[in-house]
Amino acid sequence: MTADTFPLLDTAFWLTAGAILLLLLASAFFSGSETALTAASRAKLRARADKGDRGAETALHVTEDNERLIGAILLGNNVVNILSASLATALLTRIFGQSGVALATLVMTLLVLIFAEVMPKTYSIANPETVASRVARPIRALILILSPIVAVVRVIVRGIMFAFGRRTDADQHMFSIHDEIAGALAIGASEGTVDKEDRDRLLGALDLGSRTVEEIMLHRSQIEMLDAEADPGEVLSLMLSSPHTRMPLYKGERENVVGVLHSKDLLRAVERFLRSGDGKLDSVSDLDLMKVAMKPYFIPETTPLDEQMREFLKRRTHFALVVDEYGDLKGLLTLEDIIEEIVGEISDEFDPKAERQVKPTGTGDYMVEGSVTIRDLNRETDWSLPDDEANTIAGLVIHEAQTIPEVGQVFSFHGFRFEVVERKDNRITKLRIRPLLTVAE
Repeated sequence: MTADTFPLLDTAFWLTAGAILLLLLASAFFSGSETALTAASRAKLRARADKGDRGAETALHVTEDNERLIGAILLGNNVVNILSASLATALLTRIFGQSGVALATLVMTLLVLIFAEVMPKTYSIANPETVASRVARPIRALILILSPIVAVVRVIVRGIMFAFGRRTDADQHMFSIHDEIAGALAIGASEGTVDKEDRDRLLGALDLGSRTVEEIMLHRSQIEMLDAEADPGEVLSLMLSSPHTRMPLYKGERENVVGVLHSKDLLRAVERFLRSGDGKLDSVSDLDLMKVAMKPYFIPETTPLDEQMREFLKRRTHFALVVDEYGDLKGLLTLEDIIEEIVGEISDEFDPKAERQVKPTGTGDYMVEGSVTIRDLNRETDWSLPDDEANTIAGLVIHEAQTIPEVGQVFSFHGFRFEVVERKDNRITKLRIRPLLTVAE
């Protein structure tokens, strides 16, 4: 085959065909780069950059302004695609006449779809960080070259969007880091690559900033307290029989907390008192408890858990009393309570062995203590009951029912059936809960 045999296959033909091939390669580069740079994990790129990968460091830099990045890549990609289609149309029209237009459309659609879109994107999505590190430098050069044009396009786009009442911010991220991590954990758990316990621990740590002291504190009605005016010998006996090492001291009313007594401080004081006195235990009655007690540490009920944990560590204390905006006692919080929100229930040999607060019955029902928090119930059962309006499962039922239900009453909401099993005074103490099955028709 020669140009003399086919006069249309001359030098111009081969130059045009070669230009189309180069443009298709450029289109493949732009498509693959776009996929890699948008799909690459910034955390993995940062890990690569910290190990000395300059390409990963450049990729982090160019992805800081996604609007400018996408604008430059799309501009380059559209230019090469339109130019390649125009050259193909001119080439095939020269050979086949007017029918070359339709043929050029068909051929270029297949070539662009397979070799310039699907293939490079498939490769890039399988190796996003590696590809992103390799293409970051030429893409950065492209952004610098096309930045004036991209800036004009951005102004036009923002003007049009503003006209329709929408505003954009180049520095605004669509998803927060918290949402990205939570989404990755959810996907990992659904695919079986992340254990449920690991997911719960990581999500628990992430959620500390969005939860407050009020949600996990021990309510004041359940706090074990000591009377500061009681006989010190009796206080010593109560302290030794309690599973707790720290207990609040009150005077007069339980609301009037005047100190916090630590068992070790009390035992040390008793030892010193006996050694310096007559050595008889009965003489402990003359011990001044207020001189042994620590000053109480009060915190507001609206304090975020992550801030309170840092404050505990800073103060080197593990025990705080929670008050409301009026200064009234609301509850008690310890560092262990916050840690349990991350790792789950922590028990030792001194903790009383209580029955499980969430027990499956074997018939699809769950017997649940009313004081169980909605968050703990969701974590244990993988349910998704809302905890916006109430902290405990009893509180949720009361909120939805808009009344304090009687024993035996049944309610259905949020896809679950709630039956009140036990009630004490105005408190719901036990519930039977069952998910409602949706029958697909």
